[in-house]
Amino acid sequence: MFSGKNQRPAVRIDTLVGRNTEIHGDVQFSGGLHVDGNIHGNVTAGDGGESVLSLSQHGLIKGEIRVPHVTINGAVEGNVYASQRLELGAEARVTGDVQYNLIEMAVGATVDGKMVHKPAGPVLALSHQKSETPVAPSSRGALREG
Repeated sequence: MFSGKNQRPAVRIDTLVGRNTEIHGDVQFSGGLHVDGNIHGNVTAGDGGESVLSLSQHGLIKGEIRVPHVTINGAVEGNVYASQRLELGAEARVTGDVQYNLIEMAVGATVDGKMVHKPAGPVLALSHQKSETPVAPSSRGALREG
């Protein structure tokens, strides 16, 4: 029923911010970043569309997040821009606007801000105008073999 092309990337944690760690300043990374502690600054993924940020239920980020794949189960005070996939766990608390391509949101997660869908690829325009060509009524039974 669902195609496999939008599945989660394999998560490889390259950087860990521990539960008793507090960072003041912007963080730029590539690969995988897991946050159990606090970051007071913007979190941005470097080049490549496969970077992953996971924020545990103990974690807090006060700043803007710009990462392709984001999993949140803690608190974010700032805007979130997930160009590929955003997953909000049951304990996720986001105070700020959220832009995403794909989203998965568990019961209990909250977003206090706007949620905006931003497709990753080009969007085709659809026309809702009526066609000038008349459509033939159903022709069931009109063909007979003979």
